[in-house]
Amino acid sequence: MLIQFFNCLKEHDLPVSVTELFALLECLNQNVIFGNVDDFYHLARLCMVKDEKHFDRFDRAFAKYFNDIESSDGIFHYQVPEDWLRRQFEASLSEEDKARLESLGGLEKLLEEFRKRMQEQSERHQGGSKWIGTGGTSPFGAYGYNPEGIRLGQDEGRSGRAVKIWDRRDYRDLDDSVEIGTRNIKLALRRLRKFARTGAVEELDMDDTISATARNGGLLDIKMTPERHNAVKVLLFFDVGGSMDPHVKLCEELFSAARSEFKHLEYYYFHNFLYESVWTKGRRRHAETESTFELIHKYPKDYKVIFVGDATMAPYEITHAGGSIEHYNEEPGAVWMRRVSDRFEHLVWLNPTPRDYWEHSYSIGLVRELMADRMMPLTIKGLEEAMSALLH
Repeated sequence: MLIQFFNCLKEHDLPVSVTELFALLECLNQNVIFGNVDDFYHLARLCMVKDEKHFDRFDRAFAKYFNDIESSDGIFHYQVPEDWLRRQFEASLSEEDKARLESLGGLEKLLEEFRKRMQEQSERHQGGSKWIGTGGTSPFGAYGYNPEGIRLGQDEGRSGRAVKIWDRRDYRDLDDSVEIGTRNIKLALRRLRKFARTGAVEELDMDDTISATARNGGLLDIKMTPERHNAVKVLLFFDVGGSMDPHVKLCEELFSAARSEFKHLEYYYFHNFLYESVWTKGRRRHAETESTFELIHKYPKDYKVIFVGDATMAPYEITHAGGSIEHYNEEPGAVWMRRVSDRFEHLVWLNPTPRDYWEHSYSIGLVRELMADRMMPLTIKGLEEAMSALLH
């Protein structure tokens, strides 16, 4: 069973090895959990998953292996092992429960009836007193009533009288391919780090304090040092308006995370593509713009440049003079992008549009070419790839 489960995890691209498999096997041998699918789910995830970004893949693999049974003929054989039911029932029943169970003819009779009805039933059923389904008074099913029964597919008990629970589990997706929140953005941005000590002397320098105290004949001589800060300098350009409106929340989260992670951060806005000017205040963007040419020469070459936009526009907005839909640009946007890439060695483009749609957009292809294919999706994994690209 564990070998098949392990292979299922591999099929869902989880980075698992026999080391994790042996860890899970050892826990089972030590009876850490027994006979409960929820407990097994948590234990298996603890042993097999080393990064929270893989939780979604694990959940999908787990659901496929344990819950993807469409044939009702196989449910009793696969989902509800008879030996498991028998041992767990007998171990968990109180004397009062056993007395109530006898009213149906005992445990053997209950299991026999359950198996028989699973074989006879071929469709979903609701209400009534015999078939396995929802509502009604059958001993088997969900959201009904029977003094002694087996509950299937119900989130929680209603009357507290089910002999044993076997609920189907549905887990929420969490993967590195989905859009992200501020906390996960911060974790990804922290990959772009280069520390330096700047500012006032606020941190204790333990090594220097020990050396100075020794040189001072044992008299304490405290030495302080400036606090370490991330010395990476970032230029951040956001595409705003139009097709970017649905992505405002995600861009706000990225902006908030970037401001908290990078001490040296400068940001500007543009619409659709980069031209001769950008701005920092949306309400006054027509009156207070900054020259792109001046920006290129204002910031040192060691700045890391990040563009954020869906790159979705008419191709001529990139390739032609006068292509901008807001003003007359004397030079094509592509010319300005080449000037930026010539000035700054490290730059990337983050696209909130899923990667699957990129091949269907000519303008996205043009931007990718101008960026030397350094376009990444605005996801956890995409951010990690972008931060790695900015460091190399």
